[in-house]
Amino acid sequence: MGATETWDLDGLKRILRADNLRPEQAHELAARLAEPPIQDVVALVERSDPTRAALVLRLLSRRRSIEVFDALDPRHQADLIGALQNRDIYEFFDELDPDDRVSLLDELPAEIAEALLRQLDPGESHVTEVVMGYPKGSVGRRMSPEVATIYSTMTAAQALEKLRRSAEDVETIYAVPVVAHDRKLEGFCSFTEIFTADDDTRLAEIMNPPVYCRAHDDAEDTARWFLPLDYLALPVVDDTDRLVGLLTWDDAQDIVEEEDSEDSARSGGSEPLQQPYLSTPVAKLVRSRVVWLLVLAVSAILTVQVLDVFEETLSKVVTLSLFIPLLTGTGGNTGNQAATTVTRALALGDVRKRDILQVMWRELRVGLMMGALLGAIGFCLAALVYGVPIGAVIGCTLLAVCTMSATVGGAMPIVAKSVGADPAVFSNPFISTFCDATGLIIYFLIAISVLGL
Repeated sequence: MGATETWDLDGLKRILRADNLRPEQAHELAARLAEPPIQDVVALVERSDPTRAALVLRLLSRRRSIEVFDALDPRHQADLIGALQNRDIYEFFDELDPDDRVSLLDELPAEIAEALLRQLDPGESHVTEVVMGYPKGSVGRRMSPEVATIYSTMTAAQALEKLRRSAEDVETIYAVPVVAHDRKLEGFCSFTEIFTADDDTRLAEIMNPPVYCRAHDDAEDTARWFLPLDYLALPVVDDTDRLVGLLTWDDAQDIVEEEDSEDSARSGGSEPLQQPYLSTPVAKLVRSRVVWLLVLAVSAILTVQVLDVFEETLSKVVTLSLFIPLLTGTGGNTGNQAATTVTRALALGDVRKRDILQVMWRELRVGLMMGALLGAIGFCLAALVYGVPIGAVIGCTLLAVCTMSATVGGAMPIVAKSVGADPAVFSNPFISTFCDATGLIIYFLIAISVLGL
């Protein structure tokens, strides 16, 4: 079965690559698109340019085309908007959940976003605008406002009937917030608890104490503490504790995945693509990288300036230049290790901004121990080949550079978070440049002192 599906997908790709698609090929393509699992069709769309991807969506059945479009990243959806016909656009947009609509609208030009909003019916337009009313990065921006209203005074039978009637209109019926008549959150029930209870049992008797978040809470922080709880959904309340929506488990997982991808990209000196690599235009790939390369190129001038200042020292002891790559590389790697560890701890909530002194003290000791070990090895090897004085310079420099790099690398992500910047931005690229420049200064100062230059 797997081999047949793979062959079929390869055939689809060959047809899509054709410059001129004949009518009989379109019929063949439509027939083949009805066969593979939905995830294979999503993969096909993600690997196609917008024009061909739009063609695939038009040839799918209505249900499958909506499922495929809904599975795409918002940035990819936005790229497809220009290649789709107006009728297709409105249909796909109307079928999206309110939070997914808002994510797509954030990627579109204002005039297109306004046109899409105008074509929604009043009810769908209202719930979409509710989500759009919350700031970007907040839980409210990622929640679903479509929630079944279940009261604590209801019996299990009444609640089941209410869920049955509203199942098609709400995000989920498997995690049920229980509210008072003024919509203040009172408790939480699973569908199983309601289904297995006696018909005349009131929800107030079986509901659990509510675990909830507020609509203005940070989406990433909330998602990270919510996922390990293994709940299907998390009630979202406003400042007066009234229920305004649900954050589902899969939406929380998407938030964490997006943030991890963003941190990974920025720690490597580029911007996140926010859509599959093969469907990303080359120009967009260039834009995601070139700014950071320019920033790093400018910052690397610091290293050149340091070498220029100590040019006379290098001319007296040329041997010192042989160890520059070793020392700068060791300092950068040490700082990157510390920064990556602390950035991850910040994301998981293990470290907070107020812990900066504790983190610096901890990383200072880690750097000191690593520096002592590497310095001892460096001293022995350099002393055997170039003499004891050079060995002493290398050993002392490794000790100082590792201590400095670990301390600074551990502190920078916390400093970044304190000033509202992304901790990942202050990770590998900037720390490497910083440690290169300061490491060279330390190196030449120790050399001048030990060698009497």
